[in-house]
Amino acid sequence: MEPPPDSHRHDHGSCHEEQPSKFPSHPSVCTKCGGPTAFPTPLPPSETPSYIPIRIPAVNLPPSPTNTKEAIIRTPVPYAEKVDLLSPPHQFATPCKRINSRDDISLFHSSPSCRNYLGFVVSLSESIKLRKLSDPYHVSPTVEIIVSIIQKLVDYVDEIPPLQQSARYGNISYRTWHERMSGEAEAFMLMFLPPELRDAAVELVPYFTDSFGNASRIDYGTGHETNFAAWLYCLARMGVVREEDYPALVSRVFVKYMELMRKLQLTYSLEPAGSHGVWGLDDYHFLPYIFGSSQLIDHRYMKPKSIHNEDILENFSNEYMYLSCIVFIKKVKKGLFAEHSPMLDDISGVPNWKKVNSGLLKMYKVEVLEKVPIMQHFLFGSIIKWPE
Repeated sequence: MEPPPDSHRHDHGSCHEEQPSKFPSHPSVCTKCGGPTAFPTPLPPSETPSYIPIRIPAVNLPPSPTNTKEAIIRTPVPYAEKVDLLSPPHQFATPCKRINSRDDISLFHSSPSCRNYLGFVVSLSESIKLRKLSDPYHVSPTVEIIVSIIQKLVDYVDEIPPLQQSARYGNISYRTWHERMSGEAEAFMLMFLPPELRDAAVELVPYFTDSFGNASRIDYGTGHETNFAAWLYCLARMGVVREEDYPALVSRVFVKYMELMRKLQLTYSLEPAGSHGVWGLDDYHFLPYIFGSSQLIDHRYMKPKSIHNEDILENFSNEYMYLSCIVFIKKVKKGLFAEHSPMLDDISGVPNWKKVNSGLLKMYKVEVLEKVPIMQHFLFGSIIKWPE
């Protein structure tokens, strides 16, 4: 049976028998005449396929992810976990840095300390699910004191104006503010610690003072934000704040903390610490996106794509942390949103907030808790123990 007339488009005359082909023999040329073919030969199967199974692997994947996106996809969604309470009597100690390498990161992530801290973050996220910031919450005396402490730090910014300088980032007046905050940190802890836990101040103060940026570099980033969450976690382990306080820790304490940090960023031009640039989620923050997306889970009207609706942002940013973050970004960054914040723009295409929230929790684990440049500044003591 003869081949169809269009199966080969070259004239295989006697000239090809008398003269060798002038064309190199490679997959995109005809094997008979050496002439270029109409379509290139398909590439052989890749040894590292881009397909990533969600459950049981169907192919032999490489032992370690080749990029961050793959790492996030393969990471299981963190789950909520009850905080392990300290057993009295407890010997507190000054915390110190222990992470210096990828091996240290792996050791930390295999430890109960990491699992319990991450479970605490998930619990905070779940506590605010489907709730607005203006909803009534149980606010304990301890939470009220913590909010008043942060408000004092907000007032200090007004009392310490920035100096006139030409540098884009890093107004040196921030160091004066930071020195004042650090000098009063121990007194702040004693305002809410019960008498039997006053010795804990030695361990709590370093987490607290490292929650508002670095005075030497005049910068702030997700590592400092993580220290603030770790400070709250320490209070939870000590029983100073309880599970019924979690919604207020987000809606009152963390919201007040965000107010302070935005004021510090704008007043003293704090440089983003460890920013991923245009491909990062945010120059400074991560946790408000987790908490804010939880607020919007199963919302009847607002979807992830609603961040592009200016009316929704104007009317509801004071109720939902995620929308508040979008409004702040649009305030401080100029140009098209898709150009200066492509990650957030991509997330707006996710079909629902539950997927956004679970994806952000996975991303927080990979992009923050597994990064040596960030976690090398994390502190370990007797409350958050380094695995031995």
